[in-house]
Amino acid sequence: MRKLTLGRMLLIVILFCPLVPVAQNGTQKISLDDVIKNYTFFPQTVYGIKSMSDGLHYTRSRDGRTIIKYDYATGKTADTLLNLSWFGEQPMSSFDDYTFSRDESKILLITAREQLYRHSFKADYYIYTFKTKELRPLSVKGKQQLATFSPDASMVAFMRDNDLFIVNLETGEEKQITHDGRQDEIVNGAPDWVYEEEFSLVRAYDWSSDGKRLAYIRFDERNIPVYSMIMYEGMYPELKEYALYPGVRSFRYPKAGEPNSIVTVHVYDLSTGITYNMDTGDETDQYIPRIKWTNRPGTLCIYRMNRLQNKLELLAADAVSGRSTVFFTEENKYYIPEIHFDDLTFLRDDDHFIWVSERDGWYGLYLCSMTGPDVFRVTAGDYDVKQFYGINEDKGLLFFQASAVTPVKSEVYSIMTDGSHMTRLTPGDGSNTASFSKRFQYFINDFSDYTTPDVVTVCTSKGKEVRTLEDNQALLDKLKDYAYTTPQLFTFKTADSIELNGSMLKPPDFDPSHRYPVLISVYGGPDSQTVIDGWNFGWDNYLAQEGYIVVSVDGRGTGGRGEAFRKLTYLHMGKYETIDLTEAARYLGSLPYVDAGRIGVWGWSFGGYMTLMCLTKGDGLFKAGVAVAPISNWRYYDNIYTERNMRTPQENPQGYDENAPINFVDTFKGKLLIIHGTADDNVHTQNTFEFTEHLVQADKDFEMLLYTNRIHGIYGGNTRTHLFRNITEFILNNL
Repeated sequence: MRKLTLGRMLLIVILFCPLVPVAQNGTQKISLDDVIKNYTFFPQTVYGIKSMSDGLHYTRSRDGRTIIKYDYATGKTADTLLNLSWFGEQPMSSFDDYTFSRDESKILLITAREQLYRHSFKADYYIYTFKTKELRPLSVKGKQQLATFSPDASMVAFMRDNDLFIVNLETGEEKQITHDGRQDEIVNGAPDWVYEEEFSLVRAYDWSSDGKRLAYIRFDERNIPVYSMIMYEGMYPELKEYALYPGVRSFRYPKAGEPNSIVTVHVYDLSTGITYNMDTGDETDQYIPRIKWTNRPGTLCIYRMNRLQNKLELLAADAVSGRSTVFFTEENKYYIPEIHFDDLTFLRDDDHFIWVSERDGWYGLYLCSMTGPDVFRVTAGDYDVKQFYGINEDKGLLFFQASAVTPVKSEVYSIMTDGSHMTRLTPGDGSNTASFSKRFQYFINDFSDYTTPDVVTVCTSKGKEVRTLEDNQALLDKLKDYAYTTPQLFTFKTADSIELNGSMLKPPDFDPSHRYPVLISVYGGPDSQTVIDGWNFGWDNYLAQEGYIVVSVDGRGTGGRGEAFRKLTYLHMGKYETIDLTEAARYLGSLPYVDAGRIGVWGWSFGGYMTLMCLTKGDGLFKAGVAVAPISNWRYYDNIYTERNMRTPQENPQGYDENAPINFVDTFKGKLLIIHGTADDNVHTQNTFEFTEHLVQADKDFEMLLYTNRIHGIYGGNTRTHLFRNITEFILNNL
């Protein structure tokens, strides 16, 4: 790769503002404990707001013991709906979360949660009934999963031990409706590991709108190979059963190219007790990532996707006969991402629905028909819709978040279903995220930018600010005592004239005549973004205080810039991302205030993979790197994610082999700290162990940290403090 010449340096474009740090004049220093242990500078925000059905009120629990009803417009307390102190013999000390029944006559409370994987957990559920003032357990036969009310609140369905149950709330009868569930073999109503992780499928069953049927997905995992992890006694949690002899935790994990669950769809009829099988075709090597009832009585929508994930069909299945027909097809020459699967919205006319698609090169909102080929693009323009918030059908208004001004910022908009009257609802120039009331009279907006911590406001659906819930003025006042800078956005052009977005955080006492070391913080995975104009104050600021420039760059494959940019990496995941980070290092090294011999990189998960790629294929430009929970070979990772971006190893062996850092240890240069939790069910420690073994045999030195029984996030007890203290010391000593 060629170095930047003076002529190409003139192509550098500085975006938004010159790279001059915005320094604050306080004198107090930021301590490591401030940012990794005490969360001294963590902004306050407003959690747990749940809109009530009238759209004029919301509820919130601040202490896990009470549920308070508030008025959107005034913020005044309207009522206390629940207080655990009302009950003499309290069945629970607190609750973790809660949901209302559709008619708001009952509340389902969650307590004693036990996390399983990223989304899934077991818990004790309790039912509170407003009319009787009674609080009672949903079931006394063991913890439950995924409990939900029936539409009329007369029943609750849940999953336990891989089977589905229904409780009649009037009689208390608990009825088991599936009977073949077995650990690591058959799962009814909940996803297997890979569906949960990569399709973000949480609940694999759905009540019909009349409450007469329960549709569910059945996963037969028996063809999936088993992955096992050694478990120790450890701490947080302490597994006493392994105090003397370690145990083994095994689960079904389909690596790239390996078999998946055989997935089928079924509908249980509550009146007859009969279960009907839905027709999803003869192919079994396919995905069923969602089911959802349409507004047509007895018609279930089934998502059917091929193994390559480049064709998605929506099926309309009859709940009794099981016969299905395809009413909509989405195809893509690369792949169809899962991030908008939950945005499918059927309209009241029983024919039209809202869909999010990339078919015109950008994520956009489309109005589609179930009975014909009509597909109308509602949002026009070269920008990505990031979130679809919903539709007010009475007014024909859609609400959504988009990066319509620049990829590094986001705004909230409304638009008519005919594509007219697109209106920006949030004036703040930074990052805006909304949460709408159920009838779209109000929304709560969370705004921040690089210089402004979260400002949370209540707004009308037309964007008029009603009141402020949180302005974080206390945090701003606290920061006046500290010397710190805020990041600056910039762009630069690579040797191939690709313009990339970046952010740069300089030391508070920055001197342009001095040469500083640079740490590049990277994630870089498909459709991700780290260069976002939003508040982020923490460990990066500590490093800047210690004399480091901290940089992030969003290379090709990242989001916000349309399909062509984010899917350029298809079949070659890691190749162009590494080229772009290497180009970033060259550019940074050409700046007069950067020490080109002291450029480092660090990241977690995909960012850890990028760190290994930079140290093996980065042309020796990186002096040091920290890789936390890294992938070292895409053949070790799960099939849904990896094949979505790479196809199978059998179809694309060159793409896998040329982008696996484990194959390039001979060109490894620099200092490395590699870190992994030994119970990481997502990115297995196999990646670290195999990579470091290759380093040993190539006579390459490295440092390694392992955390006992820790999962992908590596936390619990003092773990995070220990982790970041060691990362910090490694950087201070080696960069």
